[in-house]
Amino acid sequence: MRFFAFIATIFLLTSCWPESVSFVDKGGMNAEWKTFFVKTLENKAPNTSLSYPATLSEAVKDGIQNRTRLNLSNTADSAELEIEGVINAYSVTPIAIQGNDQASQNRLTVSVSFSIFIKVPEEDQMTLTSTRFIDYDSGKDLATIENTLLEEVTDQIVQDVINKLQSNW
Repeated sequence: MRFFAFIATIFLLTSCWPESVSFVDKGGMNAEWKTFFVKTLENKAPNTSLSYPATLSEAVKDGIQNRTRLNLSNTADSAELEIEGVINAYSVTPIAIQGNDQASQNRLTVSVSFSIFIKVPEEDQMTLTSTRFIDYDSGKDLATIENTLLEEVTDQIVQDVINKLQSNW
């Protein structure tokens, strides 16, 4: 009886054993994709700071390089993936209105549309619209905390792009 229990335990343990262990998430990304290129994002939102399109573009490059197995290409021609995007909205709106018609919080919202052109294994295109926001105390001056707020929103947008590449949903 103990022998059968031992055999069953060994069978269960070996059937659940992973075939590989890695600290790099390979996800559902196509195995033929090796490199990517990110074109500097276009700005169509009137309130966006002038430096934000370049900042977000660099964050997308860094995020993909650091969180996936893809490498950055110097040119679009030599990359399997080409990513372009447009910042469509950048707004601050009052939320949490109190009894005196004053907002206790404001919301910074950023919306970006991405087009991901796939060249390998066959030509295809994925699109993604990422709209992210962060709430902050309306008593704080936006100019003094804007960079900190944008870092968090940018991280969320970059994660949306990575999720799209890895899962194609």
